[in-house]
Amino acid sequence: MGEPFDLIIQGGTVVLPERVAKLDIGIRHGKIAEISESLVGTVSEVLDATDKLVMAGLIDMHVHLNEPGFGHWEGFETGSAALAAGGCTFYADMPLNGNPATVSTDALKLKAELASGKSAVDYTFWGGLVPDNLDALKPLAEAGVFAFKAFMSEPGGEGEERLRRADDWTLYQGMKRIAAFGGILALHAESDSITARLAEAAVAEGRMTAADFAASRPIVAETEAVNRALYFARETGCALHFVHISSSQAVDLIDAAKAEGLDVTLETCPHYLVLTETDMGRIGPAAKCAPPLRSGDAQEALWEQLSNGRIDMITSDHSPCPESLKNKTGQTFMEAWGGISGAQNTMELMIGEGHVRKGIPLTELSAMLSSSPATRFGFGDMKGRIALGFDADLVIIDPSNRYVLNREHLYQKHKHNPYLGREMLCRVVRTISRGVTVYSMEEGLKHSGAGQWAPKTTKRRDPL
Repeated sequence: MGEPFDLIIQGGTVVLPERVAKLDIGIRHGKIAEISESLVGTVSEVLDATDKLVMAGLIDMHVHLNEPGFGHWEGFETGSAALAAGGCTFYADMPLNGNPATVSTDALKLKAELASGKSAVDYTFWGGLVPDNLDALKPLAEAGVFAFKAFMSEPGGEGEERLRRADDWTLYQGMKRIAAFGGILALHAESDSITARLAEAAVAEGRMTAADFAASRPIVAETEAVNRALYFARETGCALHFVHISSSQAVDLIDAAKAEGLDVTLETCPHYLVLTETDMGRIGPAAKCAPPLRSGDAQEALWEQLSNGRIDMITSDHSPCPESLKNKTGQTFMEAWGGISGAQNTMELMIGEGHVRKGIPLTELSAMLSSSPATRFGFGDMKGRIALGFDADLVIIDPSNRYVLNREHLYQKHKHNPYLGREMLCRVVRTISRGVTVYSMEEGLKHSGAGQWAPKTTKRRDPL
């Protein structure tokens, strides 16, 4: 008789890297110990997953939880709760509105202290590339930052120690430094010179609607910045990752660079795939983000790129703020805070819209949601797939449970969301982190604070 299992997940439709099959999963000491058509043996707990999907937990590599902050932003406790409720088992906190931003080892230490004992699921940290922190990049990597982020347009925010835009000299020099120690730089790619001038003109002329905001950040601002960053990558040899790509044209540029042999990947986000600029006008500032939502035709072109395998991963870009910053009395759309709060919705949106509506295979969606981000960023030996020896990070989804999202469902600190009132075509019913249930639909959040800072364990694979 073998060693007892701690948990068996029985009878589920399991999404493996290469196939989907009805299987049992045996978990022992937080790891996947056995996968079989029918598991037998001593076990502490059995979960019946009949008629449910069992997938690798979502790995969300683009989340802004904004600690340390000013008390009114999202934090690790509420942000990670929303992620867990949405099927996420591992996330990467990216600097934005936290003060100080993670651009020094002291700031990283402070952030790690604030996260310890607060996160529902495992996590890791991005560092920031800003003017004047070039000498801090390698020490940050040695201290545990797994990769770096830079803005090519102004990120906004408050506080003297907020994240700042990286000018071209900073980008070029930063890429040289990061390439020297084998790191990766992620980029918010919008041309600040284009977007700033267009926004100034719109405001001066009193053009302040959602459509005016979209027009002030056109696709050419994204493609120009992508082109410039790719040129710097050719000169420096730096590995790049482009965040929240919103246009098919930008995907084409990045795909061509891959064909050249550049070490580059990209992500998009659910909001670009399920919402349009028309929705932005209908919903209001809750749907304001940068880059902005695009036209219906642009959205369909992005879906085609995804279906053709040209998008490496999908992230939420959870960028929360107090509701007062979205709906201030007398505030125009142009003046409202930008950023979409979508931490809890990525998995349900992508399975519902991508698989149920568009027929994209679950194996392909699982790769974009879980295994590709894990592999790209150095966690592919322990997370991101259902395989023997991997962390038992799993999400159980009921594909027959349709529901309308409302505020009471949300675990994030601020209960605004562009998807409120939307019918979700499936539902996350359980999230399991290292073999332990951290969320269930019936009981809500469980074992809050059990998440751990996960070390990078593998060198990235080039290319994905």
